Amino acid sequence: MQLMLYVLDLHLWRGFENICCLETLLGKQTRSKVALSNVPLKPGRSLMDWIRLTKSGKDLTGLKGRLIEVTEDELSKHNKKEDCWICIRGLPFLCSQMTCEKNIITENHSSPHMWTGFVYNVTPYMEYHPGGEDELMKAAGTDGTDLFDQVHRWVNYESMLKECLVGRMAVKPIAAPKVLAEISSTVSEDKKQLNGVLPEKKVLASSSKDLSPSYDWFQTDSLIKIVIYTKQKDMNAELVIVDCQDKQLRGEIIMDDHSYLVEVDLDHAVSEDVAVNIAEKVGKVEIILNKKDNIHWKMLGQPREGHNTFIKRTDRGLFFRKCKLVSKTEVTHDTKLFCLMLPKGTHLCVPTGQHVYLKQIIAGTEVVKPYTPVLPFLPLDFQEPPRHDSVHMYLMIKIYSHGLFTQALDYLQIGDYISVSNPEGNFKKSQVQTSEDLLLLAGGTGFTPMVKLLNFALTEVSCLRTVKLIFFNKTEDDILWRSQLEQLALKDERFEVQFILSQPSKDWVGKQGKISSCLLSEFVKRSRRDSKVLICICGPAPFTEQGVQYLKDLGYSQEEIHAFTA
Repeated sequence: MQLMLYVLDLHLWRGFENICCLETLLGKQTRSKVALSNVPLKPGRSLMDWIRLTKSGKDLTGLKGRLIEVTEDELSKHNKKEDCWICIRGLPFLCSQMTCEKNIITENHSSPHMWTGFVYNVTPYMEYHPGGEDELMKAAGTDGTDLFDQVHRWVNYESMLKECLVGRMAVKPIAAPKVLAEISSTVSEDKKQLNGVLPEKKVLASSSKDLSPSYDWFQTDSLIKIVIYTKQKDMNAELVIVDCQDKQLRGEIIMDDHSYLVEVDLDHAVSEDVAVNIAEKVGKVEIILNKKDNIHWKMLGQPREGHNTFIKRTDRGLFFRKCKLVSKTEVTHDTKLFCLMLPKGTHLCVPTGQHVYLKQIIAGTEVVKPYTPVLPFLPLDFQEPPRHDSVHMYLMIKIYSHGLFTQALDYLQIGDYISVSNPEGNFKKSQVQTSEDLLLLAGGTGFTPMVKLLNFALTEVSCLRTVKLIFFNKTEDDILWRSQLEQLALKDERFEVQFILSQPSKDWVGKQGKISSCLLSEFVKRSRRDSKVLICICGPAPFTEQGVQYLKDLGYSQEEIHAFTA
């Protein structure tokens, strides 16, 4: 209650954070590309102003509270800035006069259309959109799902735009007898029990069914063992995410851009402790649960939605679990290191170069923001690879004076909880393992993905000749972990760090300036003419956007550049 009262008082603030989680609902062209710059908002058009408007009782749809069924023809008419409707999740079902839901097929005579996605009147949101009106207009009068998913599929648009809801999309059914026959066949097949569990239909193309993962389960008097056969070599702990809370088990296996999910309501209670064993060479994953009562289970449990499916990760919703804040440590005058403790029944190791999302309810609206986990400190002994800390997660967070999200984060007390998502990101360690030179460009807290990357590169990649960090900040006081970085440079001859300040004091003797072609040409160089190089860049959107363009102008290819964006 105290936190809510505090947050409601945030109406005194204006503007967004420099890297706001809601910077755009439909703005960036693709996650792997560089983020677009935010468009300056007019006074009175901040996130808090938008939240206040949605709670004012004003009719934001123009329909006086009515919800309607929107046809494709009707949607296409609303394609102007002063009259803009957008559909999300509006793809047609491949059914003919039938409803297919949870393997139950029933006749549907009530409507000639199949209702699918949600339609929103985003006209009133135009001036509040940090990505600019033009970005929203790219989806005006159409289905904006692809743009939305490429940018921030994790944003809860239902919460952000709930007062703009026009209704649901109605799409004319597409006759597909063959598909219906396959669904009917799948339903029949799914009646076969696997140790008491009714598997849901696999979401897979027929050509890849033989390669899809599968699972089985076994028991002793005291244990339940779920075995997942991934049929993929080089499986490791970072690719396995397990959550077991309140008799609900969720195990997700990450396989490139797909994931396999086992999700059931367990038949009986188990203890909080969960063990995960991985046979890396054969791709077998074991999830071991301890029975609370030594009784024989007749079945593992009841399948939940999404159970036993193998689909693209972008098609699977993010899963959040509540983590406890156990410490906050000051790093600089405006940046703190947050230590979160994962729940006892959670197995989660965030891969190098990937981020998670934190979720908070601010003034009744769900707000989500990405952060890249770091290490608690920079290890200086690289004799052995570090062991995974499966209990704690460390986040280095800059507290913005006008930032809704980070101010609410900073107000959290030790022992409070915050929702943390599964990891996401498209960075692959193999990009480093095939390089000879690793060059890291960081602006401010864009340093965070570089922490684990530095540790991995210097610990496990023997082919690297040089590892260089070019770290841009405003002042000396803004430099994160300066002392540790300088010690690391003395400890490992392969590593070099260069600090560049845009607002240095008169006593500063180092380099100064902002990111530019001139500065990059001085510091970004191959150790040899033909050496394989990887350049990673992260920072505020303008920094990243300009940096990538400068690098290309200097002759580096897209394949040699990785921009961290969320």
